[in-house]
Amino acid sequence: MSAPLRILLLMHSTRSHNLGVGALSVAEVAILRRVAARLDRPLAITLVDYPDARTPYVTGDDIRIVPLSGRWVKNPRGYWAELRRADAVIDIGGGDSFADIYGRRRLRLMFALKALAHLAGKPFIFAPQTVGPFNRTASRRLARMHLDRCRLVAVRDEPSRDHMYELGVRRPPVLASDVALAMPAGPAPDLPGAGPHVGLNVSGLLMGGGYTGRNEFGVSLDYPVLIDDLIRWFQGQGACVHLIPHVIVPDGPLAGEDDYRACAALAEKHPGTVLAPAFASPPEAKAHIAAMDFFLGARMHACIAAFSTGVPVVPMAYSRKFAGLFGSLGFHRTVDCTASDARTILDAVAEAWHDRDVVATEVRAAHARGLDRLGRYEAALGDTLAAL
Repeated sequence: MSAPLRILLLMHSTRSHNLGVGALSVAEVAILRRVAARLDRPLAITLVDYPDARTPYVTGDDIRIVPLSGRWVKNPRGYWAELRRADAVIDIGGGDSFADIYGRRRLRLMFALKALAHLAGKPFIFAPQTVGPFNRTASRRLARMHLDRCRLVAVRDEPSRDHMYELGVRRPPVLASDVALAMPAGPAPDLPGAGPHVGLNVSGLLMGGGYTGRNEFGVSLDYPVLIDDLIRWFQGQGACVHLIPHVIVPDGPLAGEDDYRACAALAEKHPGTVLAPAFASPPEAKAHIAAMDFFLGARMHACIAAFSTGVPVVPMAYSRKFAGLFGSLGFHRTVDCTASDARTILDAVAEAWHDRDVVATEVRAAHARGLDRLGRYEAALGDTLAAL
């Protein structure tokens, strides 16, 4: 039998409370398994993961999970030993963390992981993700140095590709899309209430004014008031509104980001709404979202779950990653909560609701383009791993 293909996955997660990050990991592992099967190679995946208090939702005989910590990175018997054993490193950057907008501490860790992998001489694969924005001189230089040293670079939208060129990166990337577009859904749920069913993903992060409460995302409207208005409007249309979380944090320092608490408070405030479960895994969340007749939300991967299952969707953006991803695929129903007022957003949502059959057609066409782009990444990944 052929020797196993030993892959080290960075900035993925088997148990993140953010089910969007988890969706990337579930999908990436599925892609790797298909590639390994075509290469007729057994697969041995080591997945470096923060030790969140959640049962892993990426499992299998080919999966080994090691806990990520600063001490482990510095220990020669930790990260360095894993690098020495690996045939290749694949980094997905949590989808959009390869940027300097999330703080220097997170970025320092990311650059340290990348630099040590290059020092170990390991082929480094930059899986489809957002690049930037990088605004600080030092981070721009380090980002360029890293990307120039990667064996394969794939991005999920044109703005990321263009930002690479602004950084001075020499080689063009594979223009792919978000790997979660191909993640399968779990079993369909039994929905309470009469339809039509409207799914509303409420961001606990935006309900609280961002990480600090100081609106660092630059939202241009009163987000909690907008959510109240949307619920009332859809109930006035005779819809059953489902309040659907996608970042589910039971407790701890990140509890302020929890969507479930925000949804539960809204369910009490608005009789007749349905509180969706605190999902255990990304496929379970995707199955619930796929059962909706219409969907809107502020978590991008909640919107991807709708988009990739043919549900008419209006993404409610708070960063450029939304328009970058969906716009790159020719889908232009995203509303911008950092630039538009509430009335403009309500009008756009109402238009999409009344034209939801048209929106569904747009979704199917754009999703097909996304899958085609993902095929480019999978082919390039297969070629890269075959050459090891």
